[in-house]
Amino acid sequence: MVLAVLMAGAAAAAPAAKDAGAKAFASVDPFIGTGGEGHTFPGAVVPFGMVQLSPDTQIKPRKEAYGWAAGYRHSDSTIVGFSHTHFSGTGHSDLGDVLIMPISGDVKLERGAAAKPGSGYTSRFSHDGEVAEPGYYAVTLQDYSIRAELTATARVGMHRYRFPKGKPAHVLVDLRTSMYDYPGKVLWSRLRLRPDGTVTGYRETRGWAPGRQLYFAMRFSRPVSGHQFHDTEQDLVYKGFPPPGEKEPRQRAQIEGRQLVGAFDFADASGESLVVKVSISPVSEDNAIANLDAEVPGWDFDGVRRDAKALWAKALGAVDIDAPEPMRRSFYTALYHTLMGPSLFMDSDGRYRGPDNAVHQAKGFTNYSTFSLWDTYRALHPLLTLVQPEQRNSDFVNSLLASRRESAYGTLPVWSFHGLETWCMVGYHAVPVIADAYMKGIGGFDADEALQAMVASASYGPYDGVAQYMQLGYVPIDEEGEAASKTLEYAFDDWTIARMAEKMGRADIAAQFGKRAANWRNAFDPATGFMRARTRTGSFREPFDPSASGYGTDYTEGNAWQYSWYVPQDVAGLADAHGGEDKLIARLDQVFDAKVDPKIFEHMEDITGLIGWYAHGNEPSHHVAYLYAYAGQPWRTQERLGQIMKTQYAPRPDGLAGNDDLGQMSAWYVFTALGFYPVAPGSNEYIIGRPFLPRATLNLPNGKRFTVVAEGLDDTHPYIGRAMLNGQPLERAYLRHEEIMAGGELHFIMQGGADTSWATAADQRPYSMSRP
Repeated sequence: MVLAVLMAGAAAAAPAAKDAGAKAFASVDPFIGTGGEGHTFPGAVVPFGMVQLSPDTQIKPRKEAYGWAAGYRHSDSTIVGFSHTHFSGTGHSDLGDVLIMPISGDVKLERGAAAKPGSGYTSRFSHDGEVAEPGYYAVTLQDYSIRAELTATARVGMHRYRFPKGKPAHVLVDLRTSMYDYPGKVLWSRLRLRPDGTVTGYRETRGWAPGRQLYFAMRFSRPVSGHQFHDTEQDLVYKGFPPPGEKEPRQRAQIEGRQLVGAFDFADASGESLVVKVSISPVSEDNAIANLDAEVPGWDFDGVRRDAKALWAKALGAVDIDAPEPMRRSFYTALYHTLMGPSLFMDSDGRYRGPDNAVHQAKGFTNYSTFSLWDTYRALHPLLTLVQPEQRNSDFVNSLLASRRESAYGTLPVWSFHGLETWCMVGYHAVPVIADAYMKGIGGFDADEALQAMVASASYGPYDGVAQYMQLGYVPIDEEGEAASKTLEYAFDDWTIARMAEKMGRADIAAQFGKRAANWRNAFDPATGFMRARTRTGSFREPFDPSASGYGTDYTEGNAWQYSWYVPQDVAGLADAHGGEDKLIARLDQVFDAKVDPKIFEHMEDITGLIGWYAHGNEPSHHVAYLYAYAGQPWRTQERLGQIMKTQYAPRPDGLAGNDDLGQMSAWYVFTALGFYPVAPGSNEYIIGRPFLPRATLNLPNGKRFTVVAEGLDDTHPYIGRAMLNGQPLERAYLRHEEIMAGGELHFIMQGGADTSWATAADQRPYSMSRP
C-alpha cells in the first residue's frame, strides 16, 4: 500500500513538472543581467551545454574587458559577431571561440570601430529587433539587412541567416578574437576547407587558462562558391576551391598561423536562408565532425530549437511557483541562470582534455568543467542537489575527482574551465561541493577516493599558504596575501572534510579536520571585533583599517566589515567570541546601517550592491543576513532579506547587483524567494528566512513534491507569524534536507509585525560546530 502511494505520488509529479516547465519557460528573460555588472549573455544554450552561442557586442583590450566578460553588454549598439563559448556572469574575460559574422555586400576583414559604422565588419543592431528565450536568440544586423537566428544542442551551435536580395552573401570566420584581446593571445590556429565543404580548424590560446585548445567543425546548408583565407599577421592571402571531382584543391584550402580569418561565399544565398552548424571539441577536428554528425545530422533549425525548448521546459519545471509576473520573470530567469554551469566538456565518444592537456576517456560518468568554486559552493551546488537529477550531481563530483587524478599537483580544481586550472580565488572549495553531495546521500562516486582527494587538497603545502596554515593554524600575512580570508575559508572547508569523514566512520580524519575547523579563532581579534591577518610571529598586522580592500590587503575581494562574519560552521562560537549574541547582532546592525560612500570601492570592481558595508554583489556577504537567525532573532533576518530582495534584484537588464558568477547570485535569489538558504553546505540544514512567493512547489528529482505556502503574504505582511511542516507546528529556524526530500508542505502564516518569540530558543537555532 505504501509503495503504491509513493508510485502514485511520483507519477503525479511528472505531469505537474511538465506543465510547470511550459509556464516557466515563457517567464524567462535572458536579457536580465546583460546590463550593469551582471555579466550574463542572451544567446542560445541548452542546460549545462558545452556550446554557449551568443552575440558579442564589443571585443575590448584586456584592461577594459571587465564589463564585457560575457561578450555582450546591453548598452552597446553594435554586434561584432556570434561566438560559440561564453561564461555566464563571471568577473573575468575569456572564451569567445570561433566567431562567425554573416555579411552581405563587400567583405571587410577587420572589426572596425563601433563608433564608425562601415569601418569594418561590425554591424549596428536595435534591441527592438532582438528576441531571446532559453535556447534561442534572434537579431537583425542592420548594416547588412540580415536576420540572424541562433539555437543549440549540447555540442553544436546552429545559425540561420536570411540574406537580402541583390547582394553577395558571405560568412566570415574570425579566429583572432576572444572576449579580450592582447598581442600573442592566440598561440596557434588552423583553418581548413575540406573537399566535402566541411570547414574545420582549431586554436590554442594563452588566456586565463594557458595552452587551452579547442577544435571545431562547420557545415553550410548551401554549397560554398568561393573562399579566401587570410593570415593578417603575415599579410598572406590564399584563395581557391577544389575543382569538381578532384580530392585536393589546386590552390590552398588550409592555412595555419596566429591571426587567421576566412570568408566563404554563397552565390545562391542572395534573398534566401543559409543554415550554418558548428560543433566544438576539446580533442580534435575529427571529433568535432563526429559531434556534428551525432547531434545535428540534418538541417532542421526549427526542430533543434524545439528540442532546446523541451530541454529547458523540463529543467525549469523543477520549480512551480504562483507569483505576479514581474516576480515570475525574476525567479525563473534566476533559475535559468543556475542551469548553465558547470558545463559539459566531453565529446560524443566520451573523450575530453584534462588539466594535463592530454586526452582522456570518461568511464561511467559525463565530464563537466567550468567550476567557479569560490562562488558556487555556497548556494549553486546545494540548489542543484534539489533541482537536478542525482546522476548530474554525481557527474559533477566524478568530474572533480577525474581532474584531480589528471592534475600534476594531485589536488582538486580551484577554478577550472575547459579542463584547465586557473588557480583563481582562494580556498579548496571543491571540498564542500563533494562533502555536501555525500552528506545528502548522493552516490555514484567512490567516497573513499573522494575523501582522499579532499584531504590531499587540504594538505597541499605549496598552495596559497597551506603549509603555514597547517603549521601555525593560520596563514601569515607577511608570507601570503589575503591571509585572513584564506584562514577563514580553509577552516570552513576543513569542517566539511570532518563532517564527511565522521559519516564515513573515519574518526581519525574527522578529529584532525574538526580541530582545523576551529582555526577561524586564530583570525579573530577581540580588541576590534574583526577578523584580521596575523604575521608569522603571531601579532596582528598593523596598521589596521577595517574599510581597506583590494589585492595586497588581508582580504579577498572584500574588507574586514564584509569578511568578519565568515564562520558558517560555527556562528554560535562567533557570537561567544563577540561576548554574546546581543553583541554579535549589534555588530551585524553596524554592517547594514553604516553610511558608506560607494566610491571607496572604485578600485575593486567586484564589490557592488552595497547596503551599508554589506555588499550583495560579491559572495562573502551572501550568508550574513541569515546570521540573525543563529543569534535568536529570526525576525531580523526577515527584515534584512526584505531590504536585499527589494534593492539588489529587478526584472530588467541591469537587474543584478553584481556578477552572477556562474549562477551564484541567481541561486541566492532562488533559495531566498523560496524561504530558506544553505548557510553551511555540508550541514544538511537550510536556514529559514522568509518566503517571497505566495506558493512554490519543488518537483524533486526523487519524484516527490515539496510545497511552500505563504498564507497572507503581501507588502504589508512580510513577517512569519506561524510555521507548520506537514501540518505540525515548526518552531525552529531551519529545515533539514531529508525533510524537503521526503516531500510535503511547509506552511507559513504571514503577519504585519515581527513575531519576536518564534524560533528564538537555544534548541531552535541552526547547527553550530561549538553548539550542535
